[in-house]
Amino acid sequence: MNHNEYLANRLREILLNGKWVTGTNFKEQIEDLTWIEATKKVENFNTIASLTFHINYYLSGVMDVFKGGELTIRDKFSFDAPEIKNENDWNELKETFIKNSERFIGFVQNMKTEQLMSAFVKEDYGSYYRNIDVMIEHTYYHLGQIILIKKMI
Repeated sequence: MNHNEYLANRLREILLNGKWVTGTNFKEQIEDLTWIEATKKVENFNTIASLTFHINYYLSGVMDVFKGGELTIRDKFSFDAPEIKNENDWNELKETFIKNSERFIGFVQNMKTEQLMSAFVKEDYGSYYRNIDVMIEHTYYHLGQIILIKKMI
């Protein structure tokens, strides 16, 4: 299996339709939630809606680089989600997240090994491979939070 296929499979597993490591995936955890549940504040945790926005923010920003653009995202803005005021807002966020997940996976699936091993934006940021791998780890971390928050709701 090539590096791109390996990473694309791991991304599919965590984002859209896998169950191997956690027994679930991000899409499965958010798709059945109402907007009230997704925006419910539990203690001092982020809401599920804000976590969904957060992961989508990174997917979108890294994809801009995949398309040849600049890296314009910043950690300090990654939770600056617009307020979810109704079911339509929540459904829109979920749909955007799913579309961006599919597109992100498509970009990774089509990457050549040379690009995967090359510097992501600049040498200090590591390779494309490392950044994609970190995206997977980051998503697992927040998926765990979502699972716990759902149990608390």
